[in-house]
Amino acid sequence: MKIIIVGLGKVGQTLAAELSSEDCDITVIDHKESVVEEFASQYDIMGLVGNGASYSTQMEAGVETADLLIAVTGSDELNLLCCLIAKKAGNCHTIARVRNPEYSSELNYIKEELGLAMVINPELAAAGEIARVLKYPSAIEVDSFAKSRVELLKFRVPERSFLDEQKIVDISNRIKKNILICAIERGNEIIIPDGNFRLKARDLVSIVGSSVEANDFFRQIGFVSNQVKSIMITGGGTIAYYLAKMLTPSGVKVKIIEKNLERCDKLCELLPKATIVHGDGTDKDLILEEGLKRTEAFAALMNIDEENILLSLYAKKVGKMKVITKINRISFDEVIQELDLDTVIHPKNITSEHIIRYVRSMKNSLGSNVETLHRIINNKAEALEFIIHEDSRVTGIALQDLRIRKGILVACISRRGQVIIPRGRDTIQRGDTVIIITRQTGLNDIRDILEK
Repeated sequence: MKIIIVGLGKVGQTLAAELSSEDCDITVIDHKESVVEEFASQYDIMGLVGNGASYSTQMEAGVETADLLIAVTGSDELNLLCCLIAKKAGNCHTIARVRNPEYSSELNYIKEELGLAMVINPELAAAGEIARVLKYPSAIEVDSFAKSRVELLKFRVPERSFLDEQKIVDISNRIKKNILICAIERGNEIIIPDGNFRLKARDLVSIVGSSVEANDFFRQIGFVSNQVKSIMITGGGTIAYYLAKMLTPSGVKVKIIEKNLERCDKLCELLPKATIVHGDGTDKDLILEEGLKRTEAFAALMNIDEENILLSLYAKKVGKMKVITKINRISFDEVIQELDLDTVIHPKNITSEHIIRYVRSMKNSLGSNVETLHRIINNKAEALEFIIHEDSRVTGIALQDLRIRKGILVACISRRGQVIIPRGRDTIQRGDTVIIITRQTGLNDIRDILEK
């Protein structure tokens, strides 16, 4: 598949790196010569220096034969113009990043009227992910599938928990909930467990099930299972705005601490139900005075990763609240993982997940598209949602009789609104939504779960 990426900022570089590993032919366009040369040589891809909205530049990049153009420059309007020209010049699929909150209520209109394949807003997507996590305060990560009927949640086994040294089969017999323990992280090891596997304290455990069953599971193992009722946010940027807009209608008390007075005035105007505090979010005395110890959740959403990390560590030290940390750079992932930060949000990774899902759907050759894709277990595994449109080699045959590749788990089936945790005798049927957990990246079609 031939893909053109316009804009080599953080998101553009992340996309180019990941899509080049997806066996795609990548060409990048940016006006900064040094950035283009360095990145193109590092990943052995084609690089062009120039204006991505220029017809001649796009033609030089091969837009006439391209399958997809992705515009992720710093300007929404430039991204949309790039896509319009690409549609006229090459008639390829187009994806635009549109970040301005003023356009947020018009994204569907923009997509339909301009004929875009996708409009992606990284800040809106990041806020949505945070809002999902706040529904399950005991979970570190929450990924949704099957139109939010199925949840994949990750939590850490606490010290002195009854889960410590328990076999999975014994946990299932004791709790009797329709959930599946589908993955375990223990140190650097990733395990897709069977019933005889024993959990240990500090294990990171991923479970899949319906929202109701997941909530009941957390309640029975002694975890907090109710959505938070209050949150303190440091940093009044775009993600904070979107998050507050999502939370306040459901009665969550939102307090935002923002250093810039002009931005505070704007937030007061946009978010009448939220409390806006003018001050430095890194001031320990200020956040304590504003009720840090009493809040149920704390989100560090400032622009400097180091400040977000330090604030989150401090919040975990002074209270038992849910802590969320926004991190833009991922160069020091190994170090960050050791800090036990609770939930970490990477906006650019969320963007790349959405786009890679679309790319894989385009590459699909049969009737089982990749509807949803989430990178899990620190990007070492994937959770994929397939909708089965046609009969194939995987349908109508008991799972125990399918030759499923090693490292792949059929974790859940959603059938006519019913969530099924599959056993050996269950089958995949046409019309099903199927959730797959895999350590093998690059699955484009449901048939890819089978041995060749």
